[in-house]
This record gives sequence, C-alpha cells and structure tokens, in this order.
Amino acid sequence: MPPPPARLVLICGLPASGKSTLARRLAAQLPAIRLDKDAWVTRLGGDVWDPELRDRVEGLLWDLTQELLGLGQSVILEWGHWARAERDQKRLGARALGVAVELHYVSAPVDELVRRSERRTATGEWTAAPITREHFDTWAPLFQPPDEEELRLFDDPLL
Repeated sequence: MPPPPARLVLICGLPASGKSTLARRLAAQLPAIRLDKDAWVTRLGGDVWDPELRDRVEGLLWDLTQELLGLGQSVILEWGHWARAERDQKRLGARALGVAVELHYVSAPVDELVRRSERRTATGEWTAAPITREHFDTWAPLFQPPDEEELRLFDDPLL
C-alpha cells in the first residue's frame, strides 16, 4: 500500500496550549516530520525571546517545509501561527504545491496556560526565561483564533 499523499499540518495556539503534545501524536500517526521552531532556536544556541532570530528560523523552516512537501513528505509546523495572515500564507503556499493542508487549533483558559507554563518551567521542560501571567495577558488579545469561516478553508484532518 503506498504512503498517504503529503500534507501540511499547522498547529495553532498560545504557549502551553498543547501544541507539542498534539504535534508529537500526529507525527507518529501520519507519519510526518515535526518542525518545532522553539526547539530549533534553542538547539542553535539562540534565545527564544529574540524576535529577529525566531523570524529567521521560521523562514528557514518554511523553506525546508516546502522542499519536503515537494518531495512527498508530510510536515507538521509546531509553532503558534497566531495571525490569520500567517496561516493563509502557509495554506496557500502548500496548496500551490498541490498539498492538502490541515489546521489544528488548541486552546485552554489563560489560568490553565499559566499553570502549565509554571509546571513546564519547574520540571525543566522549558529552559528559556519563564513565561508569566503578564505574558499571557499581553499575548491573549493579540492572538487571532481561527473562526469557522477560516477553518472551512482547510482540509479535513486525516486523524
């Protein structure tokens, strides 16, 4: 039986919303290559709070994603995709390659995000500067959750 056609999977949500957990599960089930921007920045010795470095790494990962999709490899992009324009750009870029695109939105109340973030810092899972309630209070209004109209633009998930 041939492998399923390549797909791009976008994971969307604020920090500590469950993006990594979902991405790991999907990567094993699809199968797909999982690209985590924070992990790449950290492994390169960078600071995940450096917006210029994050943007450069994201651009490189998007270039790699397009190459992999063109070779028939499914890819999961595991970062927040906070803005509709960013999700549109990825969806349209993958569709131009003839690839299906899924969007998985994960969310939780801010109090839960803060608890999860504090737990990740305490256990050493998160090694960068801690994410605080103040961060979430700033970020939550900036985040553009996908609405039903936008969700209809994406393909149904395989899993």
